Amino acid sequence: MPNPDGGLTPSQTVGPFFGYALPFAGGPDLVPPHAPGAIRVHGTVYDGAGVPVPDAVVEIWQADAAGRIPRAPGSFARDGVTFTGWGRAAVDRLGRYAFTTVRPGAPGADANPYLAMSVFARGMLRRAVTRVYFPEDDRHADPLFALVPASRHETLIAVREESGSYRFDVHIQGEQETVFLAV
Repeated sequence: MPNPDGGLTPSQTVGPFFGYALPFAGGPDLVPPHAPGAIRVHGTVYDGAGVPVPDAVVEIWQADAAGRIPRAPGSFARDGVTFTGWGRAAVDRLGRYAFTTVRPGAPGADANPYLAMSVFARGMLRRAVTRVYFPEDDRHADPLFALVPASRHETLIAVREESGSYRFDVHIQGEQETVFLAV
């Protein structure tokens, strides 16, 4: 509805999400689970009190294994061959999400491999954007990572589990709050 005074109108929150409009076939599977080089990235979205958020949506964008940013049209297409670099997952009732993808390559000589992640949840006026770095990489050369205070670095680094999966929990607020980027 237009504002008759011509001024700004109030913001709306980004949720709740309606289930019929959210899912699409293969949303969290950027590659098939048994594809060569496939990895699993999973975690839980927590609110400021440390309680899992049962109705968040998580999206990732990433480079392919060679560090190339995908240019394939149709992010919703999952043909098992074309890598689009984008995925969406709704969390379950316990706030958990999971993606099957490839470990990205470095998108440039001065950047480390990372997943760009957006989190949408009830009560938020905008999506929260962060990066997921991998523990195997030396992040000292990454210009964005270098801007983050050392005491907050761990909120940007996934944990490699014995299974080979990577766990990345997102804390919307609180003492363990994930570093979010102004975009």
